[in-house]
Amino acid sequence: MKVGVLALQGAFASHVATLTDAGATPIEVRRPHDLAEVDALVVPGGESTTMSMLLDIAELRAPLADRLADGMPTFGTCAGMILLAVEVLDGRSDQRSLGAIDLDVRRNGYGRQVDSFETDLEVDGLDGTFHGVFIRAPVVERVGPDVEVLAEVDGRPVLCRQGNVLVSAFHPELAGDARIHRRFLEAAFASGTAAT
Repeated sequence: MKVGVLALQGAFASHVATLTDAGATPIEVRRPHDLAEVDALVVPGGESTTMSMLLDIAELRAPLADRLADGMPTFGTCAGMILLAVEVLDGRSDQRSLGAIDLDVRRNGYGRQVDSFETDLEVDGLDGTFHGVFIRAPVVERVGPDVEVLAEVDGRPVLCRQGNVLVSAFHPELAGDARIHRRFLEAAFASGTAAT
């Protein structure tokens, strides 16, 4: 399976390493022709307003929106969650999200860099806990009726899935644990939209 990692800005290198550990062949996606070659995509953490702007500069917004509409398995972490949400409640006026998962999110909802934290999460379908690393993490303010919440912190969703889209408010690529990435890959294979 060819899995792309959006490599415009942010923590894409850590996702490449974790996907490799999980058995995938990661491809850094910077242009539309890169996106056309992948079966699934990871949208990493970083700065969501910058990433939104860079999607336009790289001419990736429209092809990415088309691939999402066609059901491409996609995993967004932190800023990736923000970019894939239906609505960003406190985004800049020129920031546009892709509307791939029925969530409303608030950027940096847990606070600034100094408010970053780590905690062990109970994740539906995983044995044992998963170490969650939250860095200027978004907060989910609304969950649509077709969204499955897979993990929470203090009653707030932090890992959610709708169809072929998985999002996390935390950084699983920094945990030294590839289980969530592996789960994403397994779901991508099972969906039938990813080639082998």
